[in-house]
Amino acid sequence: VQLVESGGGLVQPGGSLRLSCVASGFTSDEYAIGWFRQASGKEREGVSCIGSPDGDIYYTEAVKGRFTISRDAAKNTVYLQMNSLKPEDTAIYYCATVHPIVLFGCKALNIWGQGAQVTVSA
Repeated sequence: VQLVESGGGLVQPGGSLRLSCVASGFTSDEYAIGWFRQASGKEREGVSCIGSPDGDIYYTEAVKGRFTISRDAAKNTVYLQMNSLKPEDTAIYYCATVHPIVLFGCKALNIWGQGAQVTVSA
């Protein structure tokens, strides 16, 4: 049972990236899945999460209107589309299973991916 992220990289301010989180050993729509990030010297924060089975979605205030979380059940994958990226979005991004009720935030459970570095710099 694992989650594997991909899609990180270096992008200029204002650019876009799409992160993917592929689940193996379970189907991605069985669990609520969240994206977290940790910048150097800062605490890890919940960025966005999608509930199960209702599909409710949560975004932290800093990314509302710029990031979009989605799920493709056929591909067992959860995506995080990140647009209008800012230097302050630079961090390692992780996906993880989260508590199924996501309306008030993302509470991580026990399955984590290995992380994907996102760097926003000119």
